[in-house]
Amino acid sequence: MWSDGRTVQKSAPLELTQIFEPIREGLEAVEQEFVRHIQSRVQLIPEIGRYIQNSGGKRVRPALLLMAARLGGYQGDRAVLYASVVEFIHTATLVHDDIIDGSDLRRGRLAVHSRWGNDIGVLLGDYLYIKSMALALTEDSLEVIRLLCDVTLQMIEGELYQLTKTGDVDIAEEEHLEIIRRKTAYLFGGCSQIGAILGGVPRGQEEALREYGFNLGVAFQLVDDLLDFTADQQALGKPVGGDLREGKVTLPIIYLLQRAGARARNLVERIVRERTVTPEEWREIRELLGEHRATESAYARAVEFAGAAKDYLGAFPASRERDLLIALPDYVLARDR
Repeated sequence: MWSDGRTVQKSAPLELTQIFEPIREGLEAVEQEFVRHIQSRVQLIPEIGRYIQNSGGKRVRPALLLMAARLGGYQGDRAVLYASVVEFIHTATLVHDDIIDGSDLRRGRLAVHSRWGNDIGVLLGDYLYIKSMALALTEDSLEVIRLLCDVTLQMIEGELYQLTKTGDVDIAEEEHLEIIRRKTAYLFGGCSQIGAILGGVPRGQEEALREYGFNLGVAFQLVDDLLDFTADQQALGKPVGGDLREGKVTLPIIYLLQRAGARARNLVERIVRERTVTPEEWREIRELLGEHRATESAYARAVEFAGAAKDYLGAFPASRERDLLIALPDYVLARDR
């Protein structure tokens, strides 16, 4: 249930472990591949690699690739390899993003740059990026490599675009959605598309799986944005309200500024400008978000994208894999961390 009293689901969604049960062994193999490929004569690299791996994480992106491959009828070893590649790419973006955002915590633990310093964090992120491409090149699939390069470029462009909008309280909804598409959704879409390519499905089904992942990624990030205002800090693993203190105006605040008066605008402008917020100001922000139904409207947008993701799976016949992929957007909508 969100802080404004809305119930997320009439019935409890499946847990992530239930959704990913068919690929449990594949995900375990991805974990092993991560450890194997993070080895180096420079002892600091595997040390940080183990630290990152032990920090947890849902592994949604590699799991999505593995599930999409199964839906397409593929069960070979290349799915694990490419799932490992996307996990390297995602981890690299997290390391770099934490430096850019000045985030001290990641999943309840010190971020890499907080523990080892910015210089090591930058180089470690670079190492993970290059390692991902080197791993992808062990398989002779130019189509997949091009896709991975395109997705990575989109993510970097998204980060640069977001930086140009940091501190802009007049950012438009479409501008914010474009940041989400580039930073999050393209990788989700790429994961499901790679699974489709491995399965050798017809072009129409490949496009449908890509769009499934893309819309799922947008819904995932919209819920992530909401959690910054509604989640418990301990459950979330990082301080709530971090986006606003970092100057990032996300969809709940965009809607609030469209609907509320000068007091709300002045409050948001001050927080964004000074990068601080008092407990009293934070309570007021949360109250205003509820009063003007801003969090409710932002959640409704996440529901729209989750529904669109499900619709694209209509291109596939009924199967256990399809049913579980249909359940994944419901999990995303109900997550509290």
